Amino acid sequence: MPNTTDAIAADAIVTGSGIAGLSFALKLAAKGRSVILITKKNSAESNTNKAQGGIACVTDSADRFESHVRDTLEAGDGLCDEGVTRAIVEAAPVRVRELAEAGVNFSRSGAGEQFDLGREGGHSFRRILHVKDLTGAAIETALLDAVARSPRIRVFEHFLAIDVVTRQTAARTAAPVGANAVLGLYALDTRSGAVVTLRAPVVVLATGGVGQVYQFTTNPDIATGDGVAMAYRAGVSVANMEFVQFHPTALFTHDGDRSLISEAVRGEGAVLRDLGGEAFMGRYHARADLAPRDIVARAIDSEMKKSGAAHVWLDIRGRGEDALLRRFPHIFATCLKHGVNIDRDLIPVVPAAHYLCGGVRTNLRAETELAGLYACGEVACTGLHGANRLASNSLLEAVVLAHNGAESADAFIGASTAGGEAVRDWVDGDVTDSDERVVITHNWGELRRTMWDYVGIVRTTKRLLRARARIAALEREIQEYYWNFKVEPALLELRNLTLAARLIVECALQRKESRGLHYTLDFPQKTAVPIDTVVRRGEAQENGATCQT
Repeated sequence: MPNTTDAIAADAIVTGSGIAGLSFALKLAAKGRSVILITKKNSAESNTNKAQGGIACVTDSADRFESHVRDTLEAGDGLCDEGVTRAIVEAAPVRVRELAEAGVNFSRSGAGEQFDLGREGGHSFRRILHVKDLTGAAIETALLDAVARSPRIRVFEHFLAIDVVTRQTAARTAAPVGANAVLGLYALDTRSGAVVTLRAPVVVLATGGVGQVYQFTTNPDIATGDGVAMAYRAGVSVANMEFVQFHPTALFTHDGDRSLISEAVRGEGAVLRDLGGEAFMGRYHARADLAPRDIVARAIDSEMKKSGAAHVWLDIRGRGEDALLRRFPHIFATCLKHGVNIDRDLIPVVPAAHYLCGGVRTNLRAETELAGLYACGEVACTGLHGANRLASNSLLEAVVLAHNGAESADAFIGASTAGGEAVRDWVDGDVTDSDERVVITHNWGELRRTMWDYVGIVRTTKRLLRARARIAALEREIQEYYWNFKVEPALLELRNLTLAARLIVECALQRKESRGLHYTLDFPQKTAVPIDTVVRRGEAQENGATCQT
């Protein structure tokens, strides 16, 4: 029996309520298109909301686009697409101005005429626009207010996307790729337990990253790789998944919580020290504490392994409580909650999984290989980040690609013929409610420990092969569970995370070199010609049809 309501239709469905999804929805609505925006928790829950540092943009008269491009290419370790990088950097001032006009009050200095620009690792100039250390939250608030005022955007909270519906999956035939196109989306209403059919010729994946695949992460609970997994199951290529950025400085606590300590703290002069109090970053890079993130994370990992320490120290003492409270109010309060006054005490820090630099392959218009499917933000791999993201380029990429993608999607909607095609309702079939949820909890924990132990900052082929074997066993268990019990949020997220983990490992095994965020002891040197690693699902369905039957 179907357990859906009647299909809900719009011109476009946007999944995710961070800067990428909200910007994409607003841009499409401004063009007169109807938009359904779904988010699996409440609208404010997103990676954007947790972003502390800011958004990189050339605004200082001493700075130049060319310098921002050069810094990005250097951080990306030879794998950035220079054309994409240049286009995004040059589009930044207009997009940032739009954010300011939408109500984002970037911090200013002096009499308020100039932006109070921050500097972060890898940047040769101060070019980080911020709202103290709560930039993401300020952007999220402004964009959510704009969405609430738009009559063309309907927001469905607590809706978890399950899978993209295409002509191929709807007909359950191996249609030629050229004939395949998006028809809509299945989503679980997590409050009622019903699976809802959403119809649209355009689906936008803006679901964020995969941080929860690791035991320790700065990401919120929602970062479960949903968009990457859905795109892959729909036959779309993913690329460079091995490049998972570990933020160098997450607050070390004994309960496993890993709150972010923004790179902007080092930008304001903080120094990393070993447990003996010695500054060590000068031994690893000419820029010392302002080196790119991949280098800083590996340096901390190396220092910890050499000494057996559980953490290193970050030192910004003596700047004055008032000054630190003005610039870093959230970080100050978070550390104080754990008994650390950052003006008087050293901050214990460790690396933690933070950002996915690979993802669903797109072009500069946020288009994927599948007609009508767009990806934007952390879920996408545009070529900007290469092998290692330059600090504060993520919010910039999201807002630029959302603008470009909305232009493309608007034209696609106008020319689309998919609007009248039938979409099959989801069918539960002969399944029951689970009485074995411990399987989900156990497998989730095993997956995260496996990824942390074997697919972390430093890798080997042997470790990757061990991870692949364990992940394959987990996937078999999860697929059996998926087909025998009704879907629920934890199951769907674990299904996506396990697939994302497999894709990370498969890309890592393809890369026979050390580059950027992928460092392997078996291949410590870079190859002469940089390549992208790509994994694409075969046209045959790996895990059966989209619906349960």
